[in-house]
Amino acid sequence: MSACMYSPLSLSSPSTVGKSAFGFRSKSKLLTVRCTVGEFVAEPKVMSVAEPLLVRAVRGEKVERPPVWLMRQAGRYMKSYQKICEKYPSFRERSENVDLVVEISLQPWKVFRPDGVILFSDILTPLPGMNIPFDIVKGRGPVIHSPLRTAVDVDQVTEFVPEESVPYVGEALTILRAEVNSYAAVLGFVGAPFTLASYVVEGGSPKHYTKIKSLAFSQPKVLHALLQKFTNSMAKYIKYQADEGAQAVQIFDSWATKLSPVDFEEFSLPYLKQIVDSVKATHPDLPLILYASGSGGLLERLPLTGVDVVSLDWTVDMAEGRRRLGSNVAVQGNVDPGVLFGSKEFITKRIHDTLAPMLLKTGKLVVALMNTIGLSASWESPASLIPK
Repeated sequence: MSACMYSPLSLSSPSTVGKSAFGFRSKSKLLTVRCTVGEFVAEPKVMSVAEPLLVRAVRGEKVERPPVWLMRQAGRYMKSYQKICEKYPSFRERSENVDLVVEISLQPWKVFRPDGVILFSDILTPLPGMNIPFDIVKGRGPVIHSPLRTAVDVDQVTEFVPEESVPYVGEALTILRAEVNSYAAVLGFVGAPFTLASYVVEGGSPKHYTKIKSLAFSQPKVLHALLQKFTNSMAKYIKYQADEGAQAVQIFDSWATKLSPVDFEEFSLPYLKQIVDSVKATHPDLPLILYASGSGGLLERLPLTGVDVVSLDWTVDMAEGRRRLGSNVAVQGNVDPGVLFGSKEFITKRIHDTLAPMLLKTGKLVVALMNTIGLSASWESPASLIPK
């Protein structure tokens, strides 16, 4: 894919657009981006409801402005979500109940009107369906009750069948597509094999990665067997999400960047590529986004996975990231969430500063704000922050 594109700018910003729960777009002026490197023209255009802006951008079509979405849309910053947490204190209960998943997924969209609505779930959601019990404990995070550290443990892992194990995910995605009605793209997500393996081998959130690396370097065959099971299952899970309504899927390989480049090429890259190849064989038009936190040292390797979009964190300069990634992949760039502690003027300037080098020189932009940690300003919509 060689055409220029601008893909999702993930922000969290309060909106005062309209009273209707669905089917209303901000009337902010839009920026048309011509899909040739470094060229853009200001030209108002009405967005087609049939094809969400985010999806069109990822495909390389000319778009009015960089799409805006929130990578982590539900959280403690919303009072409406806090109230749900008080009533349903268990994360798994919230993320495995269709009605709650839909309600929580839509909360930010109703208020902020981003260009993407991401499924409320967790990357560990498939684990019980693979015979790996887990729980999420408040104040502690994920807990794997029986960590996997031997060949016998890995042999007990079963292949994931999403239709049987997580039917609520499919039902929620179908409802979300109907509710959003293509005014925004519905996004699903999965965990990458190495990141999932890190959780189940460490027994929870990794701290020093001693157990997963010990397994990798002392019993690589055991780890490869586990990674292959996750690979097969996550490819199937992505296809299931797409079939049930997801219009793009993000792959989170949060812990892969704890590997050295040579180890990344052995324990992460091949499995990511397998997933992408498998999904593209049956769903060639499904946009796939790859995010790996702290990926500055691995950027040149990430496009080798075959994904459509590579997501950068705020420690990587956008223009430099664009140059290092090459021209055949879209870039999602993240603004430091700490910026939200600043004034509206400061936030706006930081967004402009992030976008400017890309709009003027390189094209293929995806700007994102990963986390929403506190909102101190109010404006019409995320789109109102984008340079006009």
